[in-house]
Amino acid sequence: QVQLAESGGGLVQPGGSRRLSCAASGSIERILVMNWYRQAPGQQRESIAAMRPDGATNYEETVKGRFTISMNNAENTLYLQMNNLNVEDTAVYFCNIISMARTYWGQGIQVTVSS
Repeated sequence: QVQLAESGGGLVQPGGSRRLSCAASGSIERILVMNWYRQAPGQQRESIAAMRPDGATNYEETVKGRFTISMNNAENTLYLQMNNLNVEDTAVYFCNIISMARTYWGQGIQVTVSS
């Protein structure tokens, strides 16, 4: 069964950039939507970026203009480019892919924004 694995997290200074990757262990058929979520300490998990297979994207208001979701189909990898990070972006970030057959989640990866 296909698994998702995030990478690219870590400590970054305010104003810095980071790119998260979400690698699928195999090909996922009939994808409906691909998402990035995050969960800050004491908060609920929230969707911050979504991408349909046709390339249409949608962003949560606080990340719009700073974060970019993209997909490399040849490498079965979903990306989240994060620019101009601030301390409020500190959270565990999760990738999520919804297909017609099932929903896939990564294990989550910590991003900490701090000076």
